[in-house]
Amino acid sequence: MHIRKNMIKENKGFQCVKCKMHVEKHPGGSCRNHCTNCLFSMHVDLEVPGDRKSECKGLMKPIGVRLNKKKGSQIVHLCQECGHKSVNRSAPDDNWDLICELSRVPQ
Repeated sequence: MHIRKNMIKENKGFQCVKCKMHVEKHPGGSCRNHCTNCLFSMHVDLEVPGDRKSECKGLMKPIGVRLNKKKGSQIVHLCQECGHKSVNRSAPDDNWDLICELSRVPQ
């Protein structure tokens, strides 16, 4: 059996379950996986970004920011249900005041 390792792209808008804001699809054609306003995400992927196979479906809280030489600023998320951590690239239309605030949190 072949296990997929590459990302499954699905760029579409959604309504944030945390703040209820409607989030538009990613402007650069990449995939949107967090709210642009509150930066919360959902624990929906299991092994590969975009696979939507996680049974957890917990709320992923933004807990910090890290800088990556190739990918730029990345938001660190922590699942409020199972404790899973993930890192996701920030987007140009994200709430940069909140990203700056999160960047002060030691990792």
